Amino acid sequence: MKTFDAIIIGTGQAGKPLALALAAKGWKTAIVEERFVGGTCINFGCTPTKAMIGSAKTAYTAMAAKQFGVNTGKISVDMPAIIARKNSIVTQFRKGSSDSLQSSRNITLIKGTASFVDNETVKVTEKGSEQLLRSKTIVINTGAKPLIPQIEGLSESGYLTSETILDLKEIPDHLIILGGGYIALEFAQMFARFGARVTVIELSDKFLPREDKEIADEVKKLLESEKIKILTGTNTLSVKKLSANKLKLKLEQGGRTKTITGSHLLASVGIEPATEKLNLRFAGVKTDEKGYIKVNSKLETSVKGIYAVGDVKGGPAFTHIAYDDYRILFNNLTARRKNSTQKRMVPYVLFTDPELARVGLTEAEALNQGYSIKKAVIPMTYSARAVESGETRGIMKAITDAKTGKILGCSILGTYAGEIMSIVQVAMMGGLSYEKLKDAIFAHPTLAETLNTLFSKIK
Repeated sequence: MKTFDAIIIGTGQAGKPLALALAAKGWKTAIVEERFVGGTCINFGCTPTKAMIGSAKTAYTAMAAKQFGVNTGKISVDMPAIIARKNSIVTQFRKGSSDSLQSSRNITLIKGTASFVDNETVKVTEKGSEQLLRSKTIVINTGAKPLIPQIEGLSESGYLTSETILDLKEIPDHLIILGGGYIALEFAQMFARFGARVTVIELSDKFLPREDKEIADEVKKLLESEKIKILTGTNTLSVKKLSANKLKLKLEQGGRTKTITGSHLLASVGIEPATEKLNLRFAGVKTDEKGYIKVNSKLETSVKGIYAVGDVKGGPAFTHIAYDDYRILFNNLTARRKNSTQKRMVPYVLFTDPELARVGLTEAEALNQGYSIKKAVIPMTYSARAVESGETRGIMKAITDAKTGKILGCSILGTYAGEIMSIVQVAMMGGLSYEKLKDAIFAHPTLAETLNTLFSKIK
């Protein structure tokens, strides 16, 4: 039995920085990792997907070069080279994360599968060997994994997930994607730009239901302009593998059934918590109906001394939220603060091209919360820089409080939307009225100065 000041299960974007920060404070810390150091973000999420999106963007730009007066030869996509580039970047990031843990004093990095023995004891198993770790402070950061829907024939179909598709070295003839969420749409556009025919099947009648309808409609329009077929209100009844590169799906849409065929199938309907190996019942840790670990606003579980951070606790599944979980927990553990997750802003970006970035409330959410609002919507053609760069697809929308003038929310679909949205977020953090951005002096010609135009249209 080895005793530590803290045990952290998982090396994701909350667990790793927490281990480093606690160790720097002199805490003897054990951090356990079953697979790859760095968690989902580095290994299966942000890093590999954005690397491949970069390749897809380059292919798209090259194919559109003539519009800019640039003549190129025949454009072709080399998938093995794209995968090799992605793997190189992932390996670099993973090694950096691993090295930082292994080189830090007071940190013991342990490879293996962790499970609870009781509320203060964790067993780590690897290749038949076991060791016991003990601490009065245990942090769970095991993340989430792709949710596989229960569909007849799916398990025998050779389907892909958001993890396995990252190593697909051939361009699908026809990629069918189950699910129309953020991850699904990034892969849809990516592979369409690589040359695949793509069909997205979404169970909900509404496309991107959490977004403002006019924003969601614009995203749908731009994806369809790249020949991506989107079927909403469609239920997948069964999947049948016909041959090595041919699948048949039976669908139900509007009370009618039909079939479609494709070469590859990506299951991207959501995620579920990675808790099945933890034996949480031995520690008394409670979960909700979906298996996510229940925590309060201070990230405390139902058991004193055990905490959960990142995707495993549910809520917004973003790297930056996991990192904020680390900051909250670190300050509460070491400085006896009472930081919490209440009322924190949750900005996010859908990394299609152009990007969809959002912070704060949608129009519907603001009205449902009882606000009297003013709003503005403008197309990206109002941006001089967007016109000059040939990046005019998209729109911008802002929601303000009619009584105070404060910004309640902002959605931007456009090139570098995430960077523009961050300016609005800082204004919201500072409690500024929209008029401050309307009258701000931004350099010309920049995308940021389009905020002058957007907020001048508030009414």
